[in-house]
Amino acid sequence: MKKLFLVAAAGFLLISGCNKSSSPSENTVKADEPALPTQRKCAAYDVLEEQLRQDPSLAQRMNDIEAFTRRFSESTEANKLLADGSMEVPVVVNVLYHTTAENISDAQIASQIAVLNEDYGGYNADVNATSTYQSVKAGDTKIHFVLSNTVRKSSTVASWGTNDAMKKSSQGGIDPTSPTTTLNIWVCTMGGGILGYAQFPGGNSATDGVVILNTAFGRTGTAAAPYGLGRTATHEVGHYFNLRHIWGDRRCGDDLVADTPAHDGANFGCPPANFKSKCPGRPIEMTMNYMDYTDDACMYMFSAGQKTRMNATYAVGGPRASLRP
Repeated sequence: MKKLFLVAAAGFLLISGCNKSSSPSENTVKADEPALPTQRKCAAYDVLEEQLRQDPSLAQRMNDIEAFTRRFSESTEANKLLADGSMEVPVVVNVLYHTTAENISDAQIASQIAVLNEDYGGYNADVNATSTYQSVKAGDTKIHFVLSNTVRKSSTVASWGTNDAMKKSSQGGIDPTSPTTTLNIWVCTMGGGILGYAQFPGGNSATDGVVILNTAFGRTGTAAAPYGLGRTATHEVGHYFNLRHIWGDRRCGDDLVADTPAHDGANFGCPPANFKSKCPGRPIEMTMNYMDYTDDACMYMFSAGQKTRMNATYAVGGPRASLRP
């Protein structure tokens, strides 16, 4: 069993950036000429590292969240959240477009909401693509998503970075809608090869939510392979509900979930079945987990431990409890 530990400071390995060789000052990705990514790249930890640098009090809030999560996972409250143990999350999709093509259709947005419900409900068509780790698959995480509104805005900005400008009308973006009670998703063109990023629980509500590249959103319209099945949003929403990258953002790191195996690092593309890790003990890596970096077609499960960790965020006293009706 992996040892669980808390955030100690802004420089702690747990919150090191996705670009492992980068210094904190380099971690906020600047916008540049957009190009279709060929390898998954999530900037959630880069953004977190910068937020911790700017707001030292965030580390303590995240420590408190981890302590609450640990208590929740060790208690009987995991089965006493709502009458049926489920959470219905209202979603506002904020579409920023510079060209007509970037103004994605309602059908593309609907396809992404459908993917989120399939993946978090555990009824995605590919959930049984392999027998590996069947015993710890989460099944229904009890998190369900409902589109409450779509906000569209034409912008002169051709490409966005990771400095949260797309979340601010004063910088050409769209202000979030009721971020304490609603999951906001911004869909836009991004530079730096970034597919998306999310804000972890505990951050500033004014920037809370998830950002997704428009060509990696949903499974129709502008969505393009190998990220055209909507799994980028599944991954980023996992961060929103406090899931870490499965490799803990360092070699053989800790993602704070006991039933996921140690990973030597991020996996890309579609690794072979029963891919062995270089970590001590050489466990089989859970490359099909949504919190790895594999292609959309090759990720299709959360673990039971990840389910409990997400459920803790919206339990009474949790950092996402304000989502509850």
